[in-house]
Amino acid sequence: MKLGLGAGAQMLRFDEKADRVVPPTGFTARLTLFSAFAMAFLAVFALALSLAAGRVAERWGDELAQSSTVRISAPAGEVARQTEAALRVLRTTPGIVDARALTDEEQRALLTPWFGADLPVEDLPLPQLIDIEETPEGYDAAGLRLRLAAEAPAAVLDDHARWRKPLTRAASRMRWLGWAAILLIGAATASMVTLAANASLAANAQVIAVLRLVGATDAYIASAFVRRFALRALGGAAGGTLIGVGALFLVPSGGDDTGFLTDLSIQGWGWLWVLLIPPVFGLVAFFATRFAAKRVLEELA
Repeated sequence: MKLGLGAGAQMLRFDEKADRVVPPTGFTARLTLFSAFAMAFLAVFALALSLAAGRVAERWGDELAQSSTVRISAPAGEVARQTEAALRVLRTTPGIVDARALTDEEQRALLTPWFGADLPVEDLPLPQLIDIEETPEGYDAAGLRLRLAAEAPAAVLDDHARWRKPLTRAASRMRWLGWAAILLIGAATASMVTLAANASLAANAQVIAVLRLVGATDAYIASAFVRRFALRALGGAAGGTLIGVGALFLVPSGGDDTGFLTDLSIQGWGWLWVLLIPPVFGLVAFFATRFAAKRVLEELA
């Protein structure tokens, strides 16, 4: 007898007598519990990596999209004059909200992570940096470069495009790799649950034959296996998810200014995805066991 939609509904109903068909302990029980536990644990980290990569991609894109820099490299006697000329051009350019020259203290702060706090900025021939704040619509970079070349030949505009695109592209790919890892984890879980269900069904071949002789339908027999394996996977996934979330709290957080490797935290709506991990694993086990039961019962017919 084939398993149809009605059989699927029957599998969801609790039947203590039918559940006794499946041994409550043994290798298949341990395999299902451990597989669901381990895969849910890994799914939490894959999800955290994907969400963190998405946050980094959005942050880098937003911050770099509306920020540009002008660098002025000129002889000491020309720096001040060309800086003023560049500021005049920038402040009269449509699409630019503000432009200001960085002070020696600000430039020292930018170089401190690389050279230390004792860097003598005033004794070094460093270029003068001008920070540009632009509107969301942006400005005409090509036209601005032409104006700067005429008014301040030593000024070089860096609109961060060459930095922004590779960074955001890399972070976006990491996000999709995280989701791909979650899909692979789900597929591996379905495969292991299917193997465990096949082993359990094969081990109970004689019991299944006796049940058929006394009038039990395939849907009745399969429902016992489906419920038992789905509940095992649900319980194992719940434990793995809980331990995975606890492990995330042990990862040091570098704050919002760091990358996704130091910010593997779950934030906002991301917790909804975490809560969905156990029931999704239960559903995966449900359909995997139903598939295995249908195939094995047809072979034993």
